Amino acid sequence: MRRASYELLDDGTFFGTIPGFQGLWANGDTLETCRLELRSVFEDWLLLALREGDDLPTLDGICLNLAQTA
Repeated sequence: MRRASYELLDDGTFFGTIPGFQGLWANGDTLETCRLELRSVFEDWLLLALREGDDLPTLDGICLNLAQTA
């Protein structure tokens, strides 16, 4: 979440993303609402990616993918 970036849109709402996480975004009427929504969306995104076996991004040199066992 510390990588999240937020933008104030022309309509007065906030838009948030986390770089490196494709398709992950949220918006809200206030910055705090946007932050809370982004956290929730991130949790859902991560759970879905793990369930589907999708590749996860590497952050700060840390691979987030599960190790395959034989």
